[in-house]
Amino acid sequence: MTDPEPGTIGVLIIDDHRMFAESLARLLADEEDIAVLATAASGSEGIKLADRLRPQVVLVDYKMPERDGVAIAAEIKRRDPKIMVVMLAGSAEDRVLLAAIEVGCSGFLTKDRAAAEVADVVRVAARGEAFISPPLLARLLPKLDRTHRALGADLSEREREILASLARGWTNQVIASELHLSVNTVRNYVQSVLSKLGAHSKLEAVSTAVREGIIDYPSGS
Repeated sequence: MTDPEPGTIGVLIIDDHRMFAESLARLLADEEDIAVLATAASGSEGIKLADRLRPQVVLVDYKMPERDGVAIAAEIKRRDPKIMVVMLAGSAEDRVLLAAIEVGCSGFLTKDRAAAEVADVVRVAARGEAFISPPLLARLLPKLDRTHRALGADLSEREREILASLARGWTNQVIASELHLSVNTVRNYVQSVLSKLGAHSKLEAVSTAVREGIIDYPSGS
């Protein structure tokens, strides 16, 4: 479509339903801080465009003809972990959401709510935050298969505390307030946690930490 202005969030939309993709593109075009770089109707086209355009955020439909959105998201994250991917799904099925978390997606949005929330989702993802409600996160975490390996053995106590806070669905701002730290300090801890766990997003870090037995999922908070 067009090159983004400096300071705007570049977005790529991957969805084989062109009317839906174009509708999202028009909605986002009304936002001064967001620029839609392109839309793609297939996974292969979307991956090529992500390589060439380097968007900050990719919105990808789960149900795609060649390969599903999880496989597309995984390939985009493998090629450039800095790109934030948000999964679009017809419904919030746990298996889809868990798969999206596992490959490093920053969140997911059901298509019936996309029109109302898509701009907010893009902004949240671009900040590196996870777009998921705490109740939904609490519902999903117990369903992860748990193992006990050495991954995460080098995490400090503070980093484990940060991980536990992420598992509650807290943003960097909330963590900073609760732990009496600066937002920049929290951001540095989060990046260290992601690096040590080999994760590409906060959700993937939480998923890995629970699966590996590094932290327990929160029981009620």
